[in-house]
Amino acid sequence: MTDSPEPPSTQREVSPLWPSFWSAVPEEDRAPIRDVLAELLGRGVILGNEGSGKELFLLIRDHYQLHVADYLAPLGLELIIDDEAMLLQARPRTETCQLMGHFTRDETLVILTLWRIWDDEQASRTAAAVIISVDELWNKLKLFFERIEPPEKTQIDAVLTKLKRHRLLRTHKPEGMTLPGEMQIEILPSLARVIPFDDLEAWVQRAALCQPLPGDPVSPDPGA
Repeated sequence: MTDSPEPPSTQREVSPLWPSFWSAVPEEDRAPIRDVLAELLGRGVILGNEGSGKELFLLIRDHYQLHVADYLAPLGLELIIDDEAMLLQARPRTETCQLMGHFTRDETLVILTLWRIWDDEQASRTAAAVIISVDELWNKLKLFFERIEPPEKTQIDAVLTKLKRHRLLRTHKPEGMTLPGEMQIEILPSLARVIPFDDLEAWVQRAALCQPLPGDPVSPDPGA
């Protein structure tokens, strides 16, 4: 007498590719959920308003919020679902966040500057999207970090490329663009959350760590 095959639920529980506590997840939803987790752990953000991101966004928002949140929790990450911007984000929790340690000095300065620009725009509510040029970003860097020589615009371009990979911003070339400084940067809501500042004062304290003390020589190389 042959043994009867295991019921599907048992097969799910022992699958080495699937958490046992998600045994009730239907087979057809497993692959897209894996895609979501891979994107969140690799890039930090899924944009639901481009490409296949919409289907993934809706799947998690409507059916698997708790599943993904439970998976991310032991990693010190929390799941953010932004309906207005249509994005999913894995954000380091404040008490465990060491995210800034993964960025170079130039990258840190650019991120802090973009965060401040975003926060200022949200306070004034002047536009739905926050879009600036590379030239405007460079000028804001000089304004916010007056005791540091800002990165060259070629260095800023490399930083922006990295931040685009993590879906913290988009860049657009306006029609008739002739100079690199004219390129447009759209700051995404995901960047505003990538560093968990509670308020502007917390930003000021963090930004102060990047600058030399008054009386010290101006740093010519922020990446040193």
